[in-house]
Amino acid sequence: MNDMPAKIDPGTFWRTLGARAIGMTIVTTKGEDGPAGFLGLSAAHVTADPATMLVSIDKKTSALAGVLSSQCFAVNFLDADAGHVSDAFGGKSGLSGADRFVEGEWTALETGAPVYGQALGAFDCVVEDVIERGNISIVIGKVVAASSRADGEPLLFFRGKVMKGFAAA
Repeated sequence: MNDMPAKIDPGTFWRTLGARAIGMTIVTTKGEDGPAGFLGLSAAHVTADPATMLVSIDKKTSALAGVLSSQCFAVNFLDADAGHVSDAFGGKSGLSGADRFVEGEWTALETGAPVYGQALGAFDCVVEDVIERGNISIVIGKVVAASSRADGEPLLFFRGKVMKGFAAA
C-alpha cells in the first residue's frame, strides 16, 4: 500500500489535458504600465455562492505583477470570431503588452480591469487569495460584476489547436 504511483512526465500531462476541449479565455488586469493580460486556459469557477473564480498564472507572466498590484482581474470568454484576440494574447501576432488591447474593443465593468466588448461572458473579480504552487500563482477572486451574451459560439482550444464553435450533439 505504500507504493507511490509513477511520476507523470510533462508531455503526458499536457497531452492528456489537451483531450479536454476548453473555451479560449483571456485574463486581463490593469497594470502600472497600462492594461495587461494573458491567455488563461486554466481559469475556472470555484463556487457560485459566493461567486468565485480562480486563475493559474505562471510566475514568468508579466501580467501577474498587474494582478497583484491592482488586486483585480477579469476573465473573458472569447467568441468564435475573436481569433485575432486569441492570437494577440497567445503570442502569435507579434504584439505584446498594452499593444494587444485594440482601441474600441475593450471596456470595463466594476474594477476597471479590461473586458473584451464582444466576449461571450466576462467575470470581473477582486483578488481574495493567492496560493503559490510550483512555478505558478493560483489567484482566487471574488466576482463583483459579470456580463454575458445570449448569442454566439465559443472559440475552443482542443488538442493544441484553436477551433471555432462546436457541433451540437
